[in-house]
Amino acid sequence: MAENKTRQTDASVDAYLAAIDNPIRRADCEVLVKLMAKASKEAPKMWGASIVGFGSYHYKYDSGREGDMCLVGFSSRKGDISIYLTSGALAQEELMSRLGKHKSGKGCLYVGKLADIDQEILAQLIAAAIAERQRNHAGC
Repeated sequence: MAENKTRQTDASVDAYLAAIDNPIRRADCEVLVKLMAKASKEAPKMWGASIVGFGSYHYKYDSGREGDMCLVGFSSRKGDISIYLTSGALAQEELMSRLGKHKSGKGCLYVGKLADIDQEILAQLIAAAIAERQRNHAGC
């Protein structure tokens, strides 16, 4: 079975953040580090080359494939910041309706800049995603 491409590494989170050219984007990512560290009570770690993740969980699919991934995380992408949560957290329509300007996909929230969203709502979504992952993967 193929190994997972995205694994926790020893790469420097500070170096990743420092390499973000846009100062507004870099500052937003630094705020996300603080929000996610507070919610997860975990230090940031690099997952692969471009995901800043917090905590970890083990998953196992019915197919037999299994691995580890961060509880929550984010990545500065070309157009947006991708925030990795859970589908269940993103399904909270009441919170999502009050979040502000964003796009979402399966387990991902995409924001252009943090000034466009309510950071308190984001913190609630992050906490919900962490709780959901811990609940759903407690015995893996």
